[in-house]
Amino acid sequence: MLKSGPEMPLVCVTDFQALARERLSKSSWDYIEGGAGESITRDDNVTAFKKLRLRPRYLRDVSQVDTRTTIQGEGVSAPICISPTGFHCLAWPDGEMSTARAAQAADICYITSTYASCSLEDIVTSAPRGLRWFQLYVQPERELNKRLIQRAESLGFKALVITVDVPTLGNRRQDLRNQLDLKSNLLLKDLQSLKERMSMPNLKMTPIDASICWEDLSWFRSLTQLPVILKGILTKEDAELAVKHNVHGIIVSNHGGRQLDEVPASIDALPEVLAAVKGKVEVYLDGGVRSGNDVLKALALGAKCVFIGRPVLWGLACKGEHGVKEVLNILKDEFRTSMALTGCRTIAEINQDLIQFSRL
Repeated sequence: MLKSGPEMPLVCVTDFQALARERLSKSSWDYIEGGAGESITRDDNVTAFKKLRLRPRYLRDVSQVDTRTTIQGEGVSAPICISPTGFHCLAWPDGEMSTARAAQAADICYITSTYASCSLEDIVTSAPRGLRWFQLYVQPERELNKRLIQRAESLGFKALVITVDVPTLGNRRQDLRNQLDLKSNLLLKDLQSLKERMSMPNLKMTPIDASICWEDLSWFRSLTQLPVILKGILTKEDAELAVKHNVHGIIVSNHGGRQLDEVPASIDALPEVLAAVKGKVEVYLDGGVRSGNDVLKALALGAKCVFIGRPVLWGLACKGEHGVKEVLNILKDEFRTSMALTGCRTIAEINQDLIQFSRL
C-alpha cells in the first residue's frame, strides 16, 4: 500500500496562494482574490512587474546586505509592509490579531483597515510593540471619522492613511454572483462600537463618503498630529494636488484591481507619480508584488516601500500568524538575495540604473 508523502514545502508566495484556495470557502476566496470588471487591472498588476528586466552589477562585495530603511521616520527591517485589507477573520479565526503579531515579529509596518474584523484595541493589545498605521474609509458622518482618527492616534498608530479611490464600490462580479453580504455576516467592530458609544442611528457599511474632495483634507489634518498619507493615487495631476494640499505621503495603488478596471498597473503608474511629486513626499506602492525581484524593481523606480495585500491573506488562510510570518520572511529573503545578485549592499544603492527600459 502506497503511503502519502510529506506535504510539499511552501517556498514562494504563490505556493501560499494555491494552498489558500484549497483552504477557503468559494465565497471567501472570491472576495479575497476578486477584481473589478474583467479583472484586467488585477492581473496587470502582476504581469507588469514581469515585463521589467534587471541590470545586475557584480564584483561589489555583497557579503553583507542591509535591507533596513525608514518610512515616515520610523525604522523597518525591510521595505516590505502590509497593506490595509478588511475582514481578516474570513481567512483565520482571530483575524487581524494574528496579522499584527506577524508584522511585529517581522519588524515591519501594518496598515490596519477601517473594516478590520477585530477592534483596534484588540489589535494593539495583541502586538503592543508593532508599527501600525490606520487606514480610513471616510464615513458620511463627520463625527464618526473624527472619533476613529483620534482613537487610532491615542492607541499609538503612527500615520493616517486615507483611501481615496472608493467614492463608490467597484463592480466586483464574483461578489455579486455569490450574493456576499459582509455587513450581515461579520461584525465591523470599530464602526459598531463607535455607533453604540455615539448613539448614531443607521450606521451603514458605506465604503467612503462620495462627497469628499481635496478641500476636505485640511479638516482631516486639523484632527490629528499624525502624518496624512493618501492611498489610491495613479496620476500626475492628483499627485501634484496631494503635494499642494500638504499630505505627507502617497501610496500608488489601484486597490488591487478591485475598483476601476482597466486603469494602469501600479508599477506602471509609479514613474508618473514620482515625477510629479519631485521628492517632496514619500511615495509607496501596492499591487502585484509577489517576489523579492518585484520589491527591488519598485524601489529601483523610486518607491520608498512596497505594501502587500493578498499574499498576507494567503499566509493567514494557510497557517494563521505563522503563515503570515512565512510569507513576510520569504519576501524579505528573496529581496535580500535580489539585492546581492544585483550588487546592492544597502537600500541607498538601489536606483534606476538597475532597470532595463525597452527601446523602441
